Amino acid sequence: MSALTGQPWFWPALIVVVGLPLALLLLQELHASLVRRGSTYAKPVRLLRNWVFPIFAIYLLVDQLEYSAVNATWSKISATVVGFLVILLLLSAANAALFGEAQSGTWRDRLPSIFVDLGQFILIIIGIGLLLSWVWGANIGGLVTAVGVTSVVIGLAVQGAVGPVIAGLLLLFEQPFRIGDWLETPTVKGRVVEVNWRAIHIDTFNGIQVVPNATLAAASFTNLSRAVGPAFNSIAVLKFAAADPPGVVAKALLSVAEALPAKLADQPAKVVPLGVGQYKVYVPVDSPADDFSTRTLLLHRAWYAAQRAGLHIDRAILKPTHDYVETELRTVGERFGLDSEAVDIMIGSGRLLLFAEGEVVQSVNSIPSAVGFITEGRVGMFVMADDGRQLDLGELGPGDFLGATALTRQRMVTGAIALTDTSIVAVPRAAMDTVVQRDPRLARQIGDSIEMRRRAAREALAEAQQGLL
Repeated sequence: MSALTGQPWFWPALIVVVGLPLALLLLQELHASLVRRGSTYAKPVRLLRNWVFPIFAIYLLVDQLEYSAVNATWSKISATVVGFLVILLLLSAANAALFGEAQSGTWRDRLPSIFVDLGQFILIIIGIGLLLSWVWGANIGGLVTAVGVTSVVIGLAVQGAVGPVIAGLLLLFEQPFRIGDWLETPTVKGRVVEVNWRAIHIDTFNGIQVVPNATLAAASFTNLSRAVGPAFNSIAVLKFAAADPPGVVAKALLSVAEALPAKLADQPAKVVPLGVGQYKVYVPVDSPADDFSTRTLLLHRAWYAAQRAGLHIDRAILKPTHDYVETELRTVGERFGLDSEAVDIMIGSGRLLLFAEGEVVQSVNSIPSAVGFITEGRVGMFVMADDGRQLDLGELGPGDFLGATALTRQRMVTGAIALTDTSIVAVPRAAMDTVVQRDPRLARQIGDSIEMRRRAAREALAEAQQGLL
């Protein structure tokens, strides 16, 4: 081995074989980092990578001709330059033919660029060796021996470190994910924002986490962006008391899931009972980006829906509401001038309904089954235009009431949505019918309210239609 290392061409050849690839890889990473940051140093680094280092490597190889018994003539030098340019031309043409118009999903499209760069570098070295042999008559057997022995020695020395890198490169070749996909690994969940030969950058929305390719290659992960089916499902598991009727729980959760803003309109939500009071809710959304916000809102609104339905979410104990209902309805009775017997009728069947901010309190075209008196919060009234736009009609607050058409059994022209967390005391239609029969003044006030809201809806629709003309 000492005789081999004592050759004058050994160390320059070692620098070209080992040092140049490593330098090119490091400069590639540095250049990519500078480009991401918009640094002005990206251009000189690219010049260093594409021209300075390769030409310096060529100089080191050609310089070994001094140790050969050959005469350097201009014709040989010209032939060397022409031959080198032909090598570059052939490599460029092959790269354009194989990878320039690679179709998505083919092996040419999946092949990592580092494999292409290393392949080109090896072919350049072979081409230069052939030029030295054909043009200059140099004996390249020693160079081939140096390359072979050096490669074996280096391979044995760094096999533990290079193995994971190769595994990561093979993972890139397979391409089980792309930039923009959402990944869930044992340690991180987020969106892929960058993929290179060394690592994957995942945006967790709490910073960028860099995951080495070798780590992903050695572990299992889930590509959330390649879900089987027409949509990605945001999934949440909720627990209720075992005594709560499963049908009532499923209906309440399904109503909440269907009303979530991120839910796809053409895909139904699903509620699956798991037993022992547990239920899994599937909400189809556009992408994993909507997963966290959808689950958070589902859990938030599910509590209010459980309170309205008298269910025990997370085995919560429902607080008595009779005293609150009685106090608020007596205030309503004083406001409308009702006698105590009429108020007692309302109290006997009234119940408290809680709505979260953003929940629909009353749907357009629905027939209310009760008259609701707002005790806390704010409610926005709206009407839907023919083109799907939601037209605002103003706000209601404590002291106002909803569902006046419950007495006339007519469909609602307007809808109502909670602008804040809202409390409503609802009195069923049967009880309100009895109260109205006892006091015709209340019927007139409710009738005036119905007509006023219908008129506001007609004016808003007419104005919207005129705006389209």
